[in-house]
Amino acid sequence: MLSRLPPGALKQAASAARLRSPSLASSSRSTSVRFASSSASSSSNAFESFMNSRLTLASATLFTAGTVAWYAHLYGTLPFIGEAHASHLSDEGLHPPAYPWPHNGFFDSFDHASIRRGYQVYREVCAACHSLNRIAWRNLVGVSHTADEAREMAEEVEYQDGPNDDGEMFQRPGKLADYMPAPYPNEEAARAGNAGALPPDLSLIVKARHGGADYIFALLTGYVDPPAGVEIREGMNYNPFFPGGALSMARVLFDGLVEYDDGTPATTSQMAKDVVTFLNWAAEPEHDERKKTGIKAIILFSTLFALSVYTKRYKWGPIKNRKIQYNPPADKTGH
Repeated sequence: MLSRLPPGALKQAASAARLRSPSLASSSRSTSVRFASSSASSSSNAFESFMNSRLTLASATLFTAGTVAWYAHLYGTLPFIGEAHASHLSDEGLHPPAYPWPHNGFFDSFDHASIRRGYQVYREVCAACHSLNRIAWRNLVGVSHTADEAREMAEEVEYQDGPNDDGEMFQRPGKLADYMPAPYPNEEAARAGNAGALPPDLSLIVKARHGGADYIFALLTGYVDPPAGVEIREGMNYNPFFPGGALSMARVLFDGLVEYDDGTPATTSQMAKDVVTFLNWAAEPEHDERKKTGIKAIILFSTLFALSVYTKRYKWGPIKNRKIQYNPPADKTGH
């Protein structure tokens, strides 16, 4: 066999082996490099999957939105974003402070004794100019007065009714179903009695004004002398909390103006607090019932949520944790 090989066959085999050995070394080096790169790529893939996960994106979005909302709540404006106003900021009035109203909490109700005193302030002071068109005498029953007290107050007012059998209108004492009377018969009479200014209806005044109860309280107690350089026309009054600073309504609350039935000292701030509480109730008479219903709803839905979580884990736990194994059929042909 060896005699049949050509003379240069061994030399060719040795040269081929030498050429093949560098390729083997390079393949071993590439294999080690491949293992190192695969470990680095796995860590980078894990980081990319974490950054691209929905939970990470949702958390980042919630954090950003919460930060912006908290900044806007503290300072009122967003940074690096200008504001365009059609009027000067001083025309909007001084922003009222936030007062600790006893009904502001999630589980707090109105102070009904304060509502009763506030109605007394409205009746003896505010009702001379302002109406309360959306409140009937029956709305006071069970809130600030008894049925007999509300009926007695209603009967003190004469209401036009009719027509009678002769086709004529007549006057009758008020009933619980009647709404509280307005101080003026129409808008023109109201403007004529207030130098052209129209006193607003107070039924929804707390909801209709920016700042709500804080604004009404600050307005009633915020009358001061105009600062230097500010001129107020005759017949107007300066109040920094009113837009523009000048309003037709003069200061109406003074210490001792009202004598409360329960003996509470009738200071200016106390009367303002009571009448604002009454107006807040008038704007939202369902306030207490809404909070009681909300507490019941929270308890009910929390219980249903806990039951649904338990049922989901009980029903789906075995299904999601089971292992499915596939055994291929054996080859019966023997090949």
